[in-house]
Amino acid sequence: MKRHEFLTALGVSAGTVIFAPFLTSCSKSSTMDPTPPPGGGALDFTLDLSLPANSALNTNGGSMLKSGVIVARTSGGTYVAVASACTHQGTTIEFNNTSSQFHCPNHGSNFAVTGAVVNGPATTALKMYNVTLTGTNLRVYA
Repeated sequence: MKRHEFLTALGVSAGTVIFAPFLTSCSKSSTMDPTPPPGGGALDFTLDLSLPANSALNTNGGSMLKSGVIVARTSGGTYVAVASACTHQGTTIEFNNTSSQFHCPNHGSNFAVTGAVVNGPATTALKMYNVTLTGTNLRVYA
């Protein structure tokens, strides 16, 4: 192998190693979910609201992340659950009690408590999950 061929191959290899993570991190996907349901099955879990780990949901405006879902208690006291990955680029969203919306901290998309897009850049609604409260047990399921 000639010196020029070697240096060209080395440059291409180094460029691939350096830039590959940047190319994949900018991919657009509406199905990214940092923690998909176990075993690829339907999502179904129960939160015991009497446990300290779930205490954020005992206050209006509180929220928590579990199994790729953000569960929130609205200012009106109702529970909602949506997929935690923003439909724009998969960033984990947050619940903003002041505006009663889900917010993506990376690019500024906002979603209503119904999961509908309020403003972009996201154009696809968040996946909503069913919630049922029985005593102190809050069931979240698809």
